Amino acid sequence: MSPTTARSKPVGYRPGAGSKGANAAVFTVLAVLAVLFLIPFYLILRNAFATDAEITAPEWMWFSPDPAWGNLQRLFDDPAVPMARSMLNSAVVAVLTTVGTLFLCTTAGYGLARVPWRHANKVFYLVLATLMIPGAITFVPSFVMVSSLGWLSDYRGLIIPGLFSGFAAFLCRQYFLGFPRELEEAARVDGLSHWGAFWRIVIPNSGSFLAAIAVITFVGAWNSFLWPLVIGRSPDSWTVQVALSTFLTAQTVSLSQLFAAALVAILPLVFVFLFLQRFLVQGVAQTGLKG
Repeated sequence: MSPTTARSKPVGYRPGAGSKGANAAVFTVLAVLAVLFLIPFYLILRNAFATDAEITAPEWMWFSPDPAWGNLQRLFDDPAVPMARSMLNSAVVAVLTTVGTLFLCTTAGYGLARVPWRHANKVFYLVLATLMIPGAITFVPSFVMVSSLGWLSDYRGLIIPGLFSGFAAFLCRQYFLGFPRELEEAARVDGLSHWGAFWRIVIPNSGSFLAAIAVITFVGAWNSFLWPLVIGRSPDSWTVQVALSTFLTAQTVSLSQLFAAALVAILPLVFVFLFLQRFLVQGVAQTGLKG
């Protein structure tokens, strides 16, 4: 080290001191954001085991001194709100919608990315155009079609109109554009068609990406409210989000039951996210921006 370089460093200089300070600042910011993110979950947990009087009391308490554990029992025993049936309906709708979306959008995305066809780009642009159409425009025609088919208060009406997603098809097409062509070419040499290469080579090697699409689709289907509200005319066809809305009306508000139902409703999403969050990040990152 030259004398000039040695003199240029300030007194008390320590290598890495600046980076440690920056890391501490980043950690502090992330910790504050994490706390803010967890506040709604804390409120749901706190209020789910409190009475209406404790929830609306002017004095704040972190948790009820005498938790109302019976709120969950009363929730599932309420004859006016079939909570167990609503949870089952949401599970069926979310699972079947996820499976159907994965099948339709992966096949569409692979066809647009790999199958040689001169109109492939035009079809892709049409798929992108559907993302720019507000849902309010297609809502009424979709309802008229479902009603004319007799699918009101039926799983078919809840599931089939939402099976295809332009956004998922777009992500699939972008992902398959970056998939190694060498693997597919080797499969074609072995005599496989595009369909065979897709099912035997591409799909088995796309687990992380498919898991990411599955998480996004499952969460969206589980949280869907407006369409199930319109289609589900009878209580037996309610989803969990529609059941939640019955606790908050213009005439009555049952806060303890509402928060207990919200706690039950978010548990499946929490488990899905905790187990598949790494696939969600990896899969979205793998879509790339290739055109």
